[in-house]
Amino acid sequence: MPSIHEPVLLHEVVQALGLQVESRKFQVKSQEKQDFRLGTFDSGLIYLDGTLGGAGHALAMAKALEGKLTIIGLDRDPQAIERAQEALKGKAEKVILENEDFRNLDKVLGKHGIGKVDCILLDLGLSSDELETSGRGFSFLRDEPLQMTFGDPAQHPFTASTIVNGWKEEDIANVIYAYGEERYARRIAKAIVLRRREKKIETSVELAEIIKSSVPAIYRNGRIHPATRTFQALRIAVNDELAALKEGLEKAWDALDKKGRLAVISFHSLEDRIVKEFFKEKAKRQKEAQGIILTKKPITASLEEISENPRSRSAKLRILEKIQ
Repeated sequence: MPSIHEPVLLHEVVQALGLQVESRKFQVKSQEKQDFRLGTFDSGLIYLDGTLGGAGHALAMAKALEGKLTIIGLDRDPQAIERAQEALKGKAEKVILENEDFRNLDKVLGKHGIGKVDCILLDLGLSSDELETSGRGFSFLRDEPLQMTFGDPAQHPFTASTIVNGWKEEDIANVIYAYGEERYARRIAKAIVLRRREKKIETSVELAEIIKSSVPAIYRNGRIHPATRTFQALRIAVNDELAALKEGLEKAWDALDKKGRLAVISFHSLEDRIVKEFFKEKAKRQKEAQGIILTKKPITASLEEISENPRSRSAKLRILEKIQ
């Protein structure tokens, strides 16, 4: 099945990673304009996509360089790798795809005898393929098993059901509050524990209804679904996303060659805070700086892109260039 995922900030990513494509200004939330200098990479660069997804960004990179590049694509979802193998066939001089977490990118590079790479992209958003067609309970709009694993559930026994049906009320509340920044975390956790005493909570729709019934009416009728933050929190916990991001950023930085660029697209404040602090640390002036931050403010989607792809609304792109 072909990918249904629509990559966000596609043009901005290709330009950010230094390819000589049509220049364009970027619109940020403050309505100010910003741009940054293009890189001077020659064709033949090595591009690592740590969250390959539907391979949209990788395909755009290949097109911009007329196939004169090596693509290394990683994804925790084996189905994503299968789709990408077909989509990227013949599109680059060399294509290396691995069903692997980007926190292990060093192992992948070592396995294939690759020392340094020129540019790395980490798109931290949930793929539409996982949300719409994985059947793993990522969406509260579909009646699916409570798994929420990026990888094959058969290989990852720790699932959302483990938390919802097995953890103490306090621990559930803490996860929902810490990873979902949910103000009604304790009310939601209490409702979950009360319901599971009657019967095991098995599906995403069932959990969403429990959450909806446990929060105030004004919250139920708000702009976003009341289960949104709880589902985010469970997904982050199940996949150890924040720890993986911290580890992956360090390994991505180590893998970059001089003048290489690291681009990260985040979708919520917890991720963006980690990326922002990591970039600031690498560009510190108190000591000899290792990198230059190329985005004083994160690049966000244009109004046109948001109208075509509403999921791009919360995307923030930050770029860091290695100088030593």
